[in-house]
Amino acid sequence: MNKMVTIPQDEYDRLREAAEELGDLRAYDRAKARIEAGADELVPAEYAGRILNGENPLRVWRDLRGLTQQGLARASGVNRVQIADIEAGRKRGSVETVARLARTLNIDMEDLVRA
Repeated sequence: MNKMVTIPQDEYDRLREAAEELGDLRAYDRAKARIEAGADELVPAEYAGRILNGENPLRVWRDLRGLTQQGLARASGVNRVQIADIEAGRKRGSVETVARLARTLNIDMEDLVRA
């Protein structure tokens, strides 16, 4: 049988707000721990905004990493023309190509694929 407790509405509201704040603090702590462990990274707003505004994610991540198309081609083993075609939206790239680019940029494949 469930026990019932009656408390004033303002006390109930205060407790709910405190529980929500605690949840937010725990989420913050988890996110901070992932960043400190290297599992996640902070992306500057300028770069995130470029992706949100429709710029090709490969170009944005390549710029963020300080690579030219040729530099990314050398590091990934993907032909520079393929990289240019993907960045221009002319081609999407095979799963293998996207995987190689993502590994080289140290990001998830999903970060390179637009919905």
